[in-house]
Amino acid sequence: MTGRVVCGATQWKPYCENSFLKFQGTLVSFKFAIKYIHTADCNSVTQLRLPLRIVLQCIGPHPYTSKMLSAEDIRSYHEDGYLFKRGFFTPVESKLLLDKSRSDKLMQESAVRRDDNEGRTTKLTVWNHPTDDLYGMFSRNERLVNAVEQLLGGEVYHYHSKIMLKEPKVGGAWEWHQDYGYWYKNGCLYPLMTSAMIAIDRATKENGCLEVLKGSHHVGRINHSTTGGQVGADMQRVEAAITRHELVHCELNQGDVFFLHCNTLHRSAANLSDYPRWSYIIAYNAARNDPLWEHHHASYTPLKKVASDAVLNWREDVNGSDSATIFNKDEDKGNRTADD
Repeated sequence: MTGRVVCGATQWKPYCENSFLKFQGTLVSFKFAIKYIHTADCNSVTQLRLPLRIVLQCIGPHPYTSKMLSAEDIRSYHEDGYLFKRGFFTPVESKLLLDKSRSDKLMQESAVRRDDNEGRTTKLTVWNHPTDDLYGMFSRNERLVNAVEQLLGGEVYHYHSKIMLKEPKVGGAWEWHQDYGYWYKNGCLYPLMTSAMIAIDRATKENGCLEVLKGSHHVGRINHSTTGGQVGADMQRVEAAITRHELVHCELNQGDVFFLHCNTLHRSAANLSDYPRWSYIIAYNAARNDPLWEHHHASYTPLKKVASDAVLNWREDVNGSDSATIFNKDEDKGNRTADD
């Protein structure tokens, strides 16, 4: 459905609840927008802080509500070991995630510290099971989960989530590693696993963005060992891979999503800039790859998807203010591993 309408309380009725509206170039869901319009004589949309009597254009379903990934996307992921999806989440969704994480004292206080070889520190907060909080609206979002299921070829479940806090000037580096270098030891028999990194802050070379070796997942799993406060891949193998594979700096804008194959070699430099680099990283495992034994991350647990517009419709005063279950620092054995 298309058309134009001047915003007023009685003029929303013709619009489908599954439609998305464009507020001055920003996509928001109909359900989200209607919650914040009081009456026709109000002069602001409270949550968005936009003039109430503005021209809206109904542009139909969000472009990611149906099949998210093309055949070319899937081919590229399996050939290169990663996939960029720019603007996967809208500016409004990105701002909600930024505001939530910045104000979430429990999440920040639950972070563990990991030092690099030069004494700089990066902090991680990790949890296994998504809830109805805002983080869960991202990790359970059908837009994201459906894309992961396309990449892994079937049902997936939430393996764990983490928020990485790489602060200005002090945020440490991560050594070269593969995620499957650790997850294999957790009893995951096959590398049918992927991570979806959502940029909370803009990621640049200056603030220590992720770096990957393109196509290095074809090398297969490399042995890992402890280096300082981290666990890294065998450097003899890494150095050989560096001579054969292109180095790619994964610069991201807020709302971009970066899908990473679990065997792709990756690292990140220290954050020497004046700006933070926070990332929300969601690890998924194929349902058919249930770990052989129990460990500190989740075994197969059916993932209850939420609608594509769940982030936009989430409200802390309605959905609750509790953060997702956070690992106790002393019990999370996996926090000794490097997690970009």
